Amino acid sequence: MRHDYSLAHLTVLSLTPPQVVEVAGRAGYRYVGLRLTRVTPDEPLYDLAHDRALMKETKARLADTGIEVLDVELFRMDPSLDAESFIPVLEATAELGAKNIIAQLPDPDRNRATERFAKLCDLAKPLGIFVSLEFPHWTETGNLAAAAKVVRAVKRRNAGILVDMLHFGRSDSRLDALAKLPREWFRFAHVCDAAKEVPPTMAGIIRTARDERQFPGEGGIDVRGILDCLPQDIPYALEIPRVTLTKAVGPEEVALLALRVARSYLDGATGDRPSAAVHRPRVSRRISAGVESRA
Repeated sequence: MRHDYSLAHLTVLSLTPPQVVEVAGRAGYRYVGLRLTRVTPDEPLYDLAHDRALMKETKARLADTGIEVLDVELFRMDPSLDAESFIPVLEATAELGAKNIIAQLPDPDRNRATERFAKLCDLAKPLGIFVSLEFPHWTETGNLAAAAKVVRAVKRRNAGILVDMLHFGRSDSRLDALAKLPREWFRFAHVCDAAKEVPPTMAGIIRTARDERQFPGEGGIDVRGILDCLPQDIPYALEIPRVTLTKAVGPEEVALLALRVARSYLDGATGDRPSAAVHRPRVSRRISAGVESRA
């Protein structure tokens, strides 16, 4: 089956939103995911909620290319942030025409986290926005079971779960449990791969997630097995930050390689792992690398 693909912003985080759209269009993606909030202090901020010039340019590139915004991130609701603080980003999401947002709940207070997630869903509903809860495996909501518990508790029709291959594969999440969850909870998936061995330190775990993931089929995560448990018609968002490779060949080349490998591995007729020749980069002359990605 041939899937629709989205270029997740983390894969090319050194690019501004208009550049992400341009690169996605040239590479052959149908969608992009855009990051409108900063997660770490040293990563770039693309504040489309308040930067009207950047919003105007982004919308112009979307119109020119026909690319659509699949999702907006990151609604990371730590103890210092309540749902109302994200209203401007929700409004920017709607202005971009996106129907999905990604939320995380790094909060040790489970009741507070659940209440805030419910409120975020309520704020998103009038805008026609679906809220997908992601479960980074090092956070308090760190596996599929924890995420499912939150979604069941809030009982909102616009609430669901985002399955990221890395987080699923490195948590104690189970395929049989995933297959039993309601199909309407899943609107898209984050596709990547990583080494089977989990780094022994938190710094190493974070570095893998934010800077050095692998293309699907390169690592030890059961990417096909996870995706087989999800609806087969959902888009696959390629979230594959590769800082070292990006420094060598540029973000556009990484985006091209990611899509080429994903199509070969996930949509191809054979079950072969992608060959090394597929990954041999050529230096992109269109947009060069310059800023390291962070997640």
